[in-house]
Amino acid sequence: MQVRSTFGAVGRVLAAVGVLLLLFVAYQLWGTGLLEARHQAALRQEFTVELRHVPRPTGATTTAPGATTSTMPASEPVPGVAPPDGQPVGLIQIPKINVDKVVVEGTATADLQLGPGHYPGTPLPGQNGNAAIAGHRTTYGAPFYSLSQLVPGDAIYVTTLQGRFHYSVTDLLRRSPSDTSAVANTNFAELTLTTCDPPFSAANRLIVQGRLIGRAALAPPPPTTTAKSGGPSVLTRKVAVSKQVLVGGDASWAAVVGWGSACVAFGIGVWLLARRRRRRRRLAVYGASVPVFVIGLFFFQVVSPFVPASF
Repeated sequence: MQVRSTFGAVGRVLAAVGVLLLLFVAYQLWGTGLLEARHQAALRQEFTVELRHVPRPTGATTTAPGATTSTMPASEPVPGVAPPDGQPVGLIQIPKINVDKVVVEGTATADLQLGPGHYPGTPLPGQNGNAAIAGHRTTYGAPFYSLSQLVPGDAIYVTTLQGRFHYSVTDLLRRSPSDTSAVANTNFAELTLTTCDPPFSAANRLIVQGRLIGRAALAPPPPTTTAKSGGPSVLTRKVAVSKQVLVGGDASWAAVVGWGSACVAFGIGVWLLARRRRRRRRLAVYGASVPVFVIGLFFFQVVSPFVPASF
């Protein structure tokens, strides 16, 4: 009798774990998309306002070489200069695969949850050099899910505060996550898009590259550092960020353990309370616990960073 009871308890635990795993998959595939859509709506509105307050350029070139000042307040975005992490850089549109997303600065896990992210240390789209953008393949709106459908000659459009730029796809590559050569700088205007490959896996990276059609925008010179600064140079810091993103994301085990313990304790409490009730009242206990259980689904949010950054 006790053996049967033990097997029954183990079976219930395994069933609960299975349900949680299914819920986590559902959250990753659809729940994260809802969060991304909300962020994208706010970012699009913010970028639209920024466009209205930027003087309209007479051509593709809007920033003179060596320019480091602007008549706009310091809090306003400056054309040709990357904004802070998580802030909108521009819009990327790929008509063939129905991509129309706001690109944010940064490729950390939190940045890519908002939308495609511009690699720090690479030029802004439209400028001379290799402008690199990473994006999720299957989660958080899956902006780059269909990148593999692109072929040489397909059009990619990027709109920044410096104008609208047209790129033509030249190559589709597959590389190891640790191979960052695809985001190395070039002496011509290039756009590089990266995402995980194959879908639902982070084994490799799919890379799409394209060349700018038309004239590139000029950019201010990069900030300089000296050996007396006491810290890593700007170049070293940016390269480190790029490599970290190609490999994966970051996460906090403390948050996972905390939320997980709270969810387990709540589940045990509900089960103990329900088992002492008759059938009808037991269903009422389970029903009353549903709202709290939904709140507990935020546990998945602290687990998500363990998924590779562009998965």
